[in-house]
Parts: sequence; C-alpha cells; structure tokens
Amino acid sequence: MVFISPGLRGKRFIFEQAAALGVKSVVLDHPDSWSQELIQSGIIAKFLPVDMTQSSDEVFEQSLAHIRNLGADGLTGAVDAVTTFVELSVPLVARLCEAMGLPGFRPEAVDSARDKHQTRACMAAAGLPTPRNFLIKSKQQLAAAGAKVGFPAVLKPVSGAASLGVKKVESAAELAECYTEIVAELSSLVVSCGALIKGDGSSNGVDADHIIDMTLLLEQYLDGCEVDIDVIMSEGEWRYAAVQDNGPTLEPYFNETWAASPSLIAKEKQRELKELAIASVKCLGFSAGVFHVECKYTSTGPQLIEVNARMGGGQVRECNLLTWGVDLVEETLFIALGIPSRPVVPDKPLQGVAYAYVNAKTSGTMGSIQGILDLASQDGVVWAKPLVRPGDAVVGPADGLPTWLCDVLVTKSTASEALKFLHKIEDDLPVQIL
Repeated sequence: MVFISPGLRGKRFIFEQAAALGVKSVVLDHPDSWSQELIQSGIIAKFLPVDMTQSSDEVFEQSLAHIRNLGADGLTGAVDAVTTFVELSVPLVARLCEAMGLPGFRPEAVDSARDKHQTRACMAAAGLPTPRNFLIKSKQQLAAAGAKVGFPAVLKPVSGAASLGVKKVESAAELAECYTEIVAELSSLVVSCGALIKGDGSSNGVDADHIIDMTLLLEQYLDGCEVDIDVIMSEGEWRYAAVQDNGPTLEPYFNETWAASPSLIAKEKQRELKELAIASVKCLGFSAGVFHVECKYTSTGPQLIEVNARMGGGQVRECNLLTWGVDLVEETLFIALGIPSRPVVPDKPLQGVAYAYVNAKTSGTMGSIQGILDLASQDGVVWAKPLVRPGDAVVGPADGLPTWLCDVLVTKSTASEALKFLHKIEDDLPVQIL
C-alpha cells in the first residue's frame, strides 16, 4: 500500500497498525519527511521522495511515475492500494487511484467535499438543510456577502483543515477586519508532512501558496451543540455511524475544547444527526470510505458543517476504538484495498471516553509543564501529551487563536463520568504561564 503524506509524527500509530496487519507500506512525501525513519524500524518498506513545492500537476505526474515503478527494485511488489489519512492529500489520492484503476474516491466527489461552497450546492440540490452562504473572491464582495448572509456569521476558507482561518463575525465592520486577518493567516501557513501548520520562520515545512485557496466563504452562524459523526460506507451503504459530542468551541476562533463518546444527547437527535451525515456523504457522490462528518444540532434541527473524506484526526481513532471496538485505521485500509467493510459493533458502548485540548487562557511564556506530565499516572488517564515546551510563547483568546497546551484523553464506565473526570482534571491542572 502506498500512503500519500504521513501527516505529523502523531500519526505514527497508523503505520504501526498497518505493519501489525502485515501490510507492506510505502510512504510518498517531501524529501525531508520524518517518515523515512520508519524504514530502519521495519514499520514501512520504502520511502518515495516527491518535491511537494511543485504544481499539483507536477506532483501528480511524479507520484504516478514513482508508484508505477514500484517492484522494479525487488523491495515491494506492484501496488495494491493508494490511500492517505491526511486532508490535503485526499484529492491527489483520488486522482492516482483513478489513473491506476485502483479502488478509491471519484475526484469529483472529493472536490465537492473539499470545497465548502460546492458542498452547500450539492446539499441544496439534494433537498438537504443548507445555511445561507456567499462565496467571497475579493474584498469588494464583502458588503454583498454581509447583506445576503446577515449577522452573526462565520467567515472561513472555502477549503481548509483544522479550523485554521475560521472566525465568527458580528457586524459588517468586523467582517472587513476578519477578512484581512484571515487572508494574512492563510498566507503564513506552510505544509509539513501533508499537514497545514503555522509558519514559524524556520525551515520546517514548505510554502503553501500553491495549495491554499484564498477564496473565503461567509456562512450563516449556526447555533446549538456541535457533534462529530464517524461514518463508514461500503458498497453504497453505511456500515457504521457513531456520534461524539463536542464541547463549546472557544469563539470567535472555533478552537476545540472537549469531546465525549458516546454522545450524551437525546437518542432521537442522534438518529437525525446520523441520517443527515449519511445523506450528506451520499449526495457528494461517495459510496465507500471512512468519513469524519461535522454537524450541529441547531434550534431548527440538524445542520452540516463539513464532510471530511478521511478518518478524523487527533483522538478520533482512539475514541471509536475504546467506545465501540471499531478501528477506523483498519477499516480505511480494507476499503482502500476494495475489501467490503463490515465492522462488528456491540449492542452497547464498551466504556465512556472524553478528551480535551486545554487552551491557554492568557498570553505569556510557558513555565513548567510538570503538572501536565504528572497527569499520566492518574487512574483512568489514557494519555496526557504536552503540546508546548517551557519557554514557548503562548497566546490567550484575548490576543488571537489560543494555544493548545496539552491533549488529555480519559476513560470511565460512562461518557458522563468520563466527562466529569476530565473537567476536574482541567480545573485542577497547575498551568504556569509567566
């Protein structure tokens, strides 16, 4: 199997799981990719370097040539599948699969999912709920956008990832300010191992100008609670759909806070959310794959935020595995190989799971992180991962997009118990910002 871009180091578990299943993995990425170290440990068989600063057409042609040449050196056989767990690489994978006649997404479906304006058009055509929206290609369109959508609204890139460049706006004056701010933020992004990150002035990552679309979308602000629905489609029908609650995002930047699995909202609302998620995936033209669908249950019913045509990042794999015993990594590999997906799902959840990205509350310099490290020894804590180091500059919500200080994942008998335990950890955590 060829994996296009490995993602950041936190996705190492994907390649470890593939190796445990007997998959001979090949990673294709920029020449400085960290994933090359996986060869020495026997986790992957080969690394294929491709200059990701080239145009999309050049990256495609070079990647296709590399993949077609696999097996010539005797280290691997001919390719059986091409896949990715990285958002920015999904379009390239679809086109490579199409060119080689391998199982995979149709490029048109991927493009419709990646482009939020196209997603809304597909939803409207299918008679599914669609918020007011306006595509903004220049600053001169801001007044017309505000007049059509109204306020409050959400300004976001037409295609993006990880909530980068997403902000709530309350007025026409604020819209103009946010437009300038978001365009500047998008211009500063770089790509590292297929993931979009903020440039820090170092040599890490390649310039993202050739990837980022500076077109923005203004959308009606959706009230209500946010949820994630992880969906597995196979042979045209859904085989698994699980709802996970998300805590209130840290507005106006929509930074994630906490999540709980399984969902604690009413069963009827969960059913409506699952139905919308599955209908959204189908209306975009997908018939097989693993999807991370983001929705809200609003005062007018369920509404789609976006469809991600790949396994969700962060703690998504662990939450589904711990709650329902379903491994989204394995299911992604099966579907990439054309193997029908039939995950075995228990009648009731195995346990409750909750996690949090702890946001900095004030700006300053990070002091000791020992309090974060000490969490790992507590009963019920699966992991506590520092996301900052002593001496790092951190940002609080008053000054910009808040810095994530740590990632904490916990389990208890039920989701409500896990969430209560998580909030206690957050409240008691000794965070030192100087």
